[in-house]
Amino acid sequence: MNQETKEKKKTNVQEALQRVLPEHIDGFKELVSCDRLSEGASQETYRIVVNTDKGERQLAMRRSPGGIPKPKTEGHPGLAVEAMLMRSAREAGVPEPEVLFVAKPEDHLGEAFVMEWLDGETLGARIVRSEALAEIRPRLAYQCGQILARIHAIDLERTGLNKVLDVMNPEALVEQTWNFYKRLNTPQPMIDYAARWLKENLPHNPRTTLVHNDFRNGNIIVTPQGVIGVLDWEIAHIGDPMRDLGWIGTNSWRFGKSELPVGGFGRYEDLFRGYEEVSGVRVDPAHVKFWEVFGSFWWAVGCLLMAEHYRTGPDKTVERPAIGRRSSECQVDCVNLLIPGNVTLVQAGNGPESTEMPRIDELVVSVRDFLRDDIMNQTKGRTNFMARVASNSLDIVLRDLMIGPSHRQQEHDRLRRLLSTEGTLEALRWKLVNGLRDGSIPLNQQGLAEHMRATVVNQIAIDQPQYSGFKTAIKSAR
Repeated sequence: MNQETKEKKKTNVQEALQRVLPEHIDGFKELVSCDRLSEGASQETYRIVVNTDKGERQLAMRRSPGGIPKPKTEGHPGLAVEAMLMRSAREAGVPEPEVLFVAKPEDHLGEAFVMEWLDGETLGARIVRSEALAEIRPRLAYQCGQILARIHAIDLERTGLNKVLDVMNPEALVEQTWNFYKRLNTPQPMIDYAARWLKENLPHNPRTTLVHNDFRNGNIIVTPQGVIGVLDWEIAHIGDPMRDLGWIGTNSWRFGKSELPVGGFGRYEDLFRGYEEVSGVRVDPAHVKFWEVFGSFWWAVGCLLMAEHYRTGPDKTVERPAIGRRSSECQVDCVNLLIPGNVTLVQAGNGPESTEMPRIDELVVSVRDFLRDDIMNQTKGRTNFMARVASNSLDIVLRDLMIGPSHRQQEHDRLRRLLSTEGTLEALRWKLVNGLRDGSIPLNQQGLAEHMRATVVNQIAIDQPQYSGFKTAIKSAR
């Protein structure tokens, strides 16, 4: 999308807000600003500043990408239902911003809703490190347990949520996620391995409640007083409440603090204590571990879907393919949870052997450094964020040039031995994937776990060697 198109779309949003805000904001005088934020990969988030007869007021808007309504699919009820969920949660004592209005077609905002702006920290990396939050941080896991208990106690019939949300039991969630991945037509054996494990270890007869389904560090608003808001209800459903407790413990949302499993800021025992005190329901840690594994499996697929969204539009940002490469982070978390052990790292080469001037790696470095040294130093906000994402993507390209050829050759050699057959790397990946899917390859087949570890761990060495799951995996590396 070129700059002229971006400016036109921004103007259209501002003009629509200028028309509709006076109907819903008491004492509205004028729209001061409307800025799209960098936060949020699946929905657009805007910060809106208005003048009223009582002074300046900040609002937030959630909007589907480009304002285009998403098809109502299983597990994705839409933004209007998300607003309904936030209102129901607020009534149940869950800390929530007040939803002011849901856009109608005649508002020309597309699928969107506007709510009050809450001042607090939403960036997970800052929540786990900020000095301003140091005192409250040890109590956040307990608070999250209490909040989740209140969410799970919401009366589905009284609120009408039972009429607009899908019911998803654990097996259905595994199958749905696995099917999303299968439709992408990419062979990622660790995803299929995790799916098989989940199918063979399903929870027995779990409770059924409202499930937020994306309750994690990064979707809560935190101040020195604690959690003041729960955000991003877009994939809520009715199902096993332990899904939420496992998701906040998934390593992707610990932001480098892997030693603190709950959001990178707390421990399971505090989360469970807060939950049990409000709900009266005892938590089974093994049940939660199932959902922690599912969380990494689910987000591994979710990352790939972001890359698919880049291919199909409408929001073709540099962020989406970058998130796609984060699938290997989730896959290495599955390795650490299910098949930990020794792994040998591929040694980096010297890069492309070429007498060309400039070499391909030099071209990549020049663009990366331009983004970091020039663009990032002269921009702020979303443009600065996207420049950082773009430069990180170029780092992946550079590492792939150095490590990728040897990594893929060793993967190919292992697959020949494991499957006792010849074929291209792509063909052998598919043979392994299909064997995992139809059950002809058992999870305990000799050499399978070792192959999975070596493949996934060396891939994350390319994609994100600073990821905490990679560091966990190589503690025993030879």
